[in-house]
Amino acid sequence: MYRKTFEGMNCSIARALDQVGEWWSLLIVRECSLGTSRFDDFQRRLGIARNVLTVRLNSLVEHGVLEKKPVEGSERLFEYRLTEKGEALYPVLIALMQWGDQWSGHAAPVQVVEHRSGKPVDPVGLRIGARVLTRHDVRLEPGPGASRETIAAVNARNRLVFGEE
Repeated sequence: MYRKTFEGMNCSIARALDQVGEWWSLLIVRECSLGTSRFDDFQRRLGIARNVLTVRLNSLVEHGVLEKKPVEGSERLFEYRLTEKGEALYPVLIALMQWGDQWSGHAAPVQVVEHRSGKPVDPVGLRIGARVLTRHDVRLEPGPGASRETIAAVNARNRLVFGEE
């Protein structure tokens, strides 16, 4: 059965996917981060059907990722801009791009470089200082929004993986 929402799941990843998990959503956010702001430009650059684009833009506005504003001097034209919440997705886009560069089997079509120095940015990852961490170096702990089920699951996982009590 096709799941329409992850609303009932006590999981930050599931809640994020409810807002931006449809594949066109992150491509629209990518386009916004590159300066695209008008409906016809999104449609042309992405090759997305107009009805699908309308639904995706409305959803991103509804979730506060984008804001929709009338174009100055026009009552009929609108532009879409990233909100602070949308801007916060930029590291997610870069991490996904870097993952695709490494694992898709294709050469990287673009590189992310620091504007002033021109040096490529490091891969997005988990770090403590200069030390890069993997999933084997970290554990999950119940957070302030943890349900009883989440607490039990996290504690059971930590006991299994790390031998903790």
